[in-house]
Amino acid sequence: MFEIMAMEKEQLAEELALKLSSATIVRCNEPLAKKTTLRVGGPADFYAEPATEIDLAQILEFCAEKDLPFFLLGRGSNLLIKDSGIRGFVISLGKVSEIMLDGEFLRCGAGAKLKAISVEARKNNLGGLEFLEGIPGSLGGGLRMNAGAMGAAMFNVVESIRVMDCAGRIQDLERSSLQVEYRNCSLLKNHIALSAVLRGSPESGEIVADRMQTYSSKRWASQPKEPSAGCIFKNHETIPAGKLIEELGLKGKRIGRARVSEVHGNFIVNEGDATAADVLNLIELIKARAKEVRGLELRTEVEIVGE
Repeated sequence: MFEIMAMEKEQLAEELALKLSSATIVRCNEPLAKKTTLRVGGPADFYAEPATEIDLAQILEFCAEKDLPFFLLGRGSNLLIKDSGIRGFVISLGKVSEIMLDGEFLRCGAGAKLKAISVEARKNNLGGLEFLEGIPGSLGGGLRMNAGAMGAAMFNVVESIRVMDCAGRIQDLERSSLQVEYRNCSLLKNHIALSAVLRGSPESGEIVADRMQTYSSKRWASQPKEPSAGCIFKNHETIPAGKLIEELGLKGKRIGRARVSEVHGNFIVNEGDATAADVLNLIELIKARAKEVRGLELRTEVEIVGE
């Protein structure tokens, strides 16, 4: 188990801060639960919000020098952090959130909220990006997971992306050079998305707004309002996960303060003070029941990290 003493943490954080611009944030023992949509999980040993690409590269170099692991945190959707938290560095690109119009394209930083991107597209009479309105994440996380909604997916609208490898080297890559699949972009398992150029199509802002409203209404009618991490399981080849869980009679099933949503069986909600252990135990119960009753292996879509 990776562990650092409290005094050493403070010394390391101070040492790193001297290498970075004053706009970059570095903190120790940062609580993470409120940085996720599920609202569970323990703290990070270190937390950083780099203000520039140079600062990010410095943080990665520091992690390599000190043999510290790191984890990229978006807006914390589709994420389950274990109760003991995350060892090493948690890095958020929330400060890199610019959205700039360039004709029919939007140039967006990795920290930009997907909802904000869809709104900016609507304001500039661009269609094709409105499906992002209901995805509670950042661009970086959306790219890594090839996030999708309403029959569309992130890489359907990507023209190019800018990435950094673990050594701080930067590349600009065309969409055609990337291998993507359902809820996954393999390159971003070992590279960090810095920004992307997204392609829209000229369309009346009123029509785009109407479509966004339709999507929003549909989403709130079919998804719970309580804190959740989104869909817990990937759909099985033979049946949607939510339908399977409903057929197993598990809607409303509780462990501790975690509950399978009555609105959608593929959502586990936090009733207020659930622990990550509550959620993990409920996940295991669902997987075991699916295997026992239907002979089906359910795979998690939510990313599970931490000690």
